[in-house]
Amino acid sequence: MVLFEHNVEATIWQRHASVPQHPLRRAYMRLQWRRMLRHEARECRRFAHVVAVSAIDAEIIRREYAATSVGHVATGVDLAYFCAPRPRPRPRDSHQLAFVGSMDWIPNDDGIRWFVSEVFGGIQERIPDARLTVVGRLPSRDLRALAARNPAIEVTGTVPDVRPYLERAAVSVVPLRIGGGTRLKIYEMMAMGVPVVSTAIGAEGLPIRHGEHLLIADTADEQVSAISALLMDPAGAELLAVNALRYVQQHCSWDAVAECFLAQCPRRSATDQRSCAGEAGQAA
Repeated sequence: MVLFEHNVEATIWQRHASVPQHPLRRAYMRLQWRRMLRHEARECRRFAHVVAVSAIDAEIIRREYAATSVGHVATGVDLAYFCAPRPRPRPRDSHQLAFVGSMDWIPNDDGIRWFVSEVFGGIQERIPDARLTVVGRLPSRDLRALAARNPAIEVTGTVPDVRPYLERAAVSVVPLRIGGGTRLKIYEMMAMGVPVVSTAIGAEGLPIRHGEHLLIADTADEQVSAISALLMDPAGAELLAVNALRYVQQHCSWDAVAECFLAQCPRRSATDQRSCAGEAGQAA
């Protein structure tokens, strides 16, 4: 049997315990981290083969869990659904930001609340007509309360199709401070031709490069600078978007990813395992 690990779950709980929060909540997160560490290690060793979604996750599983047969496959995107026939022109007068993600996932809620509290005000100081739309199901009461204080922020809740919101966005943001695995949403944003600004954790495990396919910014000041720069430089934003779109078209189709995944499913020796994601990264 093959186990597919779409995250290293213990890593997520460890990061939950590391962000600023109430001491009791932090203690709870540390307890959950230790429990998940034991459980995940036991399960990874129980299966004949483990498939991770990135080389980083695969290495953690080998090192922390002593799993002997581990591979990884690339994250993919439905190109037919998300890609426009050709790169669309960036709206030069647009100062619209978008965040897309399930808001009932704690890392998404934590990240966007940090963004609203610590980052978005700094962007508005530089670009007064900047706007932010948060798209995703089941937004928390705390997030809605934060958004209610600023008329430039819209929280949509569940929508039937995220593409119209990405089409209107000048920049998409992925301000995650907690997480694991890889973020499919980044490839979807890139496929839509929207420039992406992400934290390092938000883009973790994806073989894409800062300054070529997206911008990486971790602190609040770095986020403000990176996002403001793209909003004020439509030509630079368009170049970033075109490079990113070309990358996903060449390397990230679901057909190619599925073929790599299926190649790892038959039982074979550890020496025969191949990492399709690693090959894709080298080709890039």
